Amino acid sequence: MSYSGSGNTGGGASNAGGASSAGGASNAGGAWRNDGGVPPHAFDPDMQPELFRGVLTRRVFAFLIDLVVLSVPVILGYIFIAVFGVITLGLGWMLFWLAWPATIVWAIVYYGASIGGPHSATMGMRAMDLEVRTWYGAPGYFVLGACHAVLYWVSISFLTPLVLLVGLFNGRRRLLHDLILGTIIINSSVRTQVAQPARTF
Repeated sequence: MSYSGSGNTGGGASNAGGASSAGGASNAGGAWRNDGGVPPHAFDPDMQPELFRGVLTRRVFAFLIDLVVLSVPVILGYIFIAVFGVITLGLGWMLFWLAWPATIVWAIVYYGASIGGPHSATMGMRAMDLEVRTWYGAPGYFVLGACHAVLYWVSISFLTPLVLLVGLFNGRRRLLHDLILGTIIINSSVRTQVAQPARTF
């Protein structure tokens, strides 16, 4: 939609203001936005149930794989500190004070870099053919991946593992931290076939 603005500057401005208020989010936010500028859900569990089939079970196995991936460097680090402490007659054991904070940083970086990477998935998720998407279909990014890990552990710590049962009561199989962050875990191989049609609705 264009305005020539020739010979009617005031009218053009009022018309433009009226058009932008009447057009709403479609003019201000782009063609993909509607309902006040909020993008719609990209994946429908009723029309695309294959995207969410078996996701909860696969997430459990993906978590276990990621736990192994995270644990290997941590265990090696503790072994190194123990040996280094022996060599330095105990001085090196002071590094144990840094081991726990370093473990937390390592986990956050791992999830952030993995979900923010080209596959939008951790190594465990990739092994189980899963990937993280926002509710409107965009891939993950570093901050989202880091927050995803932090909120998961916080929800487990304060609300017990029973909070994972939330995934049984919604069609998209989203857990509590997924609902808070607006993320969805879907079957990766299926998404390539149906994600694009889903986003054009």
